[in-house]
Amino acid sequence: MLKIGILGLGEGRSTMSAALHSSKCELTMVCDRNLDMCKKRAEEFNFHSYTTEYDEMLNNPEIDLIAIYTPDHLHATHVKQALSAGKHVICTKPFIDDLSDAVELIQLSESTGKKVFIGQSSRFFEPAKRQRKDFEEGLIGDLITIEAQYHADHRWFLEKPWALEQAFKWLYGGLSHPVDFIRWYLPNVEEVMGYGMISANGQKAGLKNEDTMHFIFKATDGRIARVSGCYTGPTQPAQRDSGMSTILRGTGGASQADYHELRYAVTDKTGEEKIVVWGDSTLKYYFRFEGQSHHAGEYQNYLEYVADCLENGKTAYPDVKEGVGTVALLQAMDRTLKTGMPVKINDILAEFNISPDILKA
Repeated sequence: MLKIGILGLGEGRSTMSAALHSSKCELTMVCDRNLDMCKKRAEEFNFHSYTTEYDEMLNNPEIDLIAIYTPDHLHATHVKQALSAGKHVICTKPFIDDLSDAVELIQLSESTGKKVFIGQSSRFFEPAKRQRKDFEEGLIGDLITIEAQYHADHRWFLEKPWALEQAFKWLYGGLSHPVDFIRWYLPNVEEVMGYGMISANGQKAGLKNEDTMHFIFKATDGRIARVSGCYTGPTQPAQRDSGMSTILRGTGGASQADYHELRYAVTDKTGEEKIVVWGDSTLKYYFRFEGQSHHAGEYQNYLEYVADCLENGKTAYPDVKEGVGTVALLQAMDRTLKTGMPVKINDILAEFNISPDILKA
């Protein structure tokens, strides 16, 4: 049993549910600096081993792994503390917000022998899992291109004061999901070009950063991909549109994974189309609370994946190096929005004295 401690009980709510329902993990302790939040989760899950002091959890010899769900700017510090305490780490995306910490984190993971897994939960949702399986089995042939998007009517976010702060960016909070799909299938992206804007709804509310964005990626082998995100306007009904979708186009077929709709379609090399739609029982596994605001099923899937990898001496992906690479790509995307010019990923890495070689597996 992988014994887990959880830091941050907002998003960490899903991980509490995941650990408590898993046969491969054991929830040992949770931590939040807000005592009322600790008490709220204790009552909700009837789990009363909590603390407001991170050091208390770090010093607990029973804990094998710390799962971190704190604000982005605290991730680097919390990960360093966990690794230094001899714990494996799960850290929610985006991994870090400052690449100046990247080399130290990679080296610390290597020197301590402790693994870091980045919680890109969307990879562990049913349509994405099936799409990856079919891709690895060669059903669509060699990959030509990828199209990914995350479009959502999040106008309700505009009522939250923190959403109107300079630090809040949909690029990191939303678009990082489909960007991760791009890197999953096309890890060698070398350049990005994109445009963004603040919609009329966003301008009226007082947004400081783009809520509508479109990007093109180019890989070192010449393949291209695109990603888009629109967050403050209406969307089409689910039977016509998908909140988050990834389309793979191959030399012999194509596939499409639609996230919230639990829908997957593939046209294989024979020309046969197969469509899979998962029902209410699967939906309830993934979304255990109100609405679709917490993704406990995905978290349980990746907790058990990490547990299996640790037990068998394998690396769980995305790992610390892939997490740093994704942050570098997101920062390149951020820069192209400001400059209106293509940005090379290696130029971003060079600014922080990060050798591209250090990110190779």
